[in-house]
Amino acid sequence: MFGCSECGELKFVPFRCKSRFCPTCGNMYSIDRTTAMSFKIIDCEHRHCVFTIPEQLRSFFLKDRSLLNCLFHAVQGVVLRMFSKINKTEHFVPGFICVLHTFGRDLKWNPHIHCLISEGATGTFTVWRSVKHFNYIQLRNAFQTALLNLMEAHIGPSFKAVKSAIYRHCRNGFYVRAMPNKCDPNVVTKYIGRYLGRPVIATKRIDSYDGTNVTFHYNRHEDEKLVVETVPALSFIERLIQHIPEKHFKMIRYYGIYARHHKKDARLRKAISKEKHKILLSFNRWRDSICSSFGYDPLKCPKCKNTMVFLELYHNHIRIPLDKLYEKVMKKHKLHS
Repeated sequence: MFGCSECGELKFVPFRCKSRFCPTCGNMYSIDRTTAMSFKIIDCEHRHCVFTIPEQLRSFFLKDRSLLNCLFHAVQGVVLRMFSKINKTEHFVPGFICVLHTFGRDLKWNPHIHCLISEGATGTFTVWRSVKHFNYIQLRNAFQTALLNLMEAHIGPSFKAVKSAIYRHCRNGFYVRAMPNKCDPNVVTKYIGRYLGRPVIATKRIDSYDGTNVTFHYNRHEDEKLVVETVPALSFIERLIQHIPEKHFKMIRYYGIYARHHKKDARLRKAISKEKHKILLSFNRWRDSICSSFGYDPLKCPKCKNTMVFLELYHNHIRIPLDKLYEKVMKKHKLHS
């Protein structure tokens, strides 16, 4: 509860639900994660790669959520192997961040990995080597082989028939988008927030709800054509809740030189210096976020335009009074009145 010392106007501000799945709180969670990721980024260009799987395999990941770990492990092995092949003596290691998305634009189950990879790596003797060429064909075939082998080891011999059918159907490997994109250090924070940190669906994509049906829109991935879809409310909820992650499941994982256990090289310069961390974190506070997003100060009194002050805290329906602060504000109010 906030109060105005001039006119006595009160304002109650609810706590966040802290859920990653909530469109509002999940968006704030994404902003915090985006800021944390941007602090780890090295001052070099990065490439945004997307590792996808064929439609025939999606049901396996829906029935057994633990298989989603295989996606991470497959991407990790493929990327590290690609860089180590550059020079086996140097054993080059890049920095890359993997984010799991289980949803497509139409909210259907479509697990895939978004990966932000540094266009360079550090070696045993070399501090930094720029790497601009990503072998697209090698990534496709290596990712297919790595993932199918991990799935067979996890599921068992019953998966062999499916594995053979997938090899016959996907002769060119699984689709991997690894084309060069403009992801330089100056825009990396916005880039991460747009592609890696977004929630399942933004509230602005939900057009209407009439009590029975929900109408939402999206741009179709194939041709960017606008598609407006109306579905029953229960079907809409069913599409959403299948993307709720398991408890303690890590949707964002750091590998290579971005991993926590990796011995950091002090000679590598970060894209965002430590001096700027405090300033950027201040933008994520509640008051500053409201100001930047909606263009108004939530603590400005609507009557007298004075800045409100914090009075009391309510947690789990229990009032936690701050008597001295409250009396101070009310005493000041009486003096003014």
